Amino acid sequence: MKKVIIVTLVALLAAFSFTAVASAATYMSVATGGTSGTYYAVGGALAAAVTKDGKIQCTAETGNASVANANLIATKGIEIAFVQNDITYWAVNGQLMFQGKPLKNIRAIASLYPDHVQVVIAKDAGIKSIGDLKGKRVGVGAPGSGVEGDVQAIFGVAGLTYKDLKQANFLDFAATASRFKDNQIDAGFVVAGYPTAAIMDLTTTKDVSLLNFDKAFLDKLNKKYPFFVASKIPGKTYKGIDKDTVTPAVMAILITHEDVPEQQIYDFVSSMFKNLDDIAAVHAKGKEITLKGALDGLTAPLHPGAAKFYKEKGLIK
Repeated sequence: MKKVIIVTLVALLAAFSFTAVASAATYMSVATGGTSGTYYAVGGALAAAVTKDGKIQCTAETGNASVANANLIATKGIEIAFVQNDITYWAVNGQLMFQGKPLKNIRAIASLYPDHVQVVIAKDAGIKSIGDLKGKRVGVGAPGSGVEGDVQAIFGVAGLTYKDLKQANFLDFAATASRFKDNQIDAGFVVAGYPTAAIMDLTTTKDVSLLNFDKAFLDKLNKKYPFFVASKIPGKTYKGIDKDTVTPAVMAILITHEDVPEQQIYDFVSSMFKNLDDIAAVHAKGKEITLKGALDGLTAPLHPGAAKFYKEKGLIK
């Protein structure tokens, strides 16, 4: 009898330990972006959708955009993060803001939707093309951010430098929007899926528009940086902007660290794609996330857990 009790206690302790470990292993966090951006809204919906399936307890955290999120993943500060695919390319290859410091441990999970380069311009600033930014006050993104990386790439193709501007403002778009409201800026870059909350808010109080890029420039940009593709923001997306806007776009993707267990990423991806309708119900960008497009524009090696899922779905061999 004594032996039976001891064996039973050992079994119960083992079961309890296993349950505790399993529970800890299913908790994951996702780094998104600032509260005024698309990553934050979509990330919250994504975390709720993944948690709904019961295999992963997922929470969305505010983040400091793509560059900070890539570094957070590389240092194992979080399990999953939203980033732009151009930033991932530069991170993995040690270019631009990652010059000489490649982040080789980043792994891709899924491609989500296009992040559009939205250049907000004051209608009275006389800006009709990218070249017209010369001599203007321009918000170029926070220092070292993904937005600023995109501005550097675009300026390089356009033959512009920060010295050509009247003033380069190294601000996130929330701060740039405040400058617009105070008539202290002529143009500002934001890279995000539309509709972007900060731009929607700005158009209710200021007479602004979006810069149209011509085909010749977009072709040159794509030739040098293939992850930039031509895209279109439909007219009436924002108040007072009635015509379609042609602009470059990159892809918003999810990344992780190479050491995150295969089963965790497999369960995360499975739950995400199972509950896509829940994400789409919260934000319009959720409707653009599809299994068919899950591998589009990935610029880092695929995580084994994600690869296992896509193999089962017939997307890769």
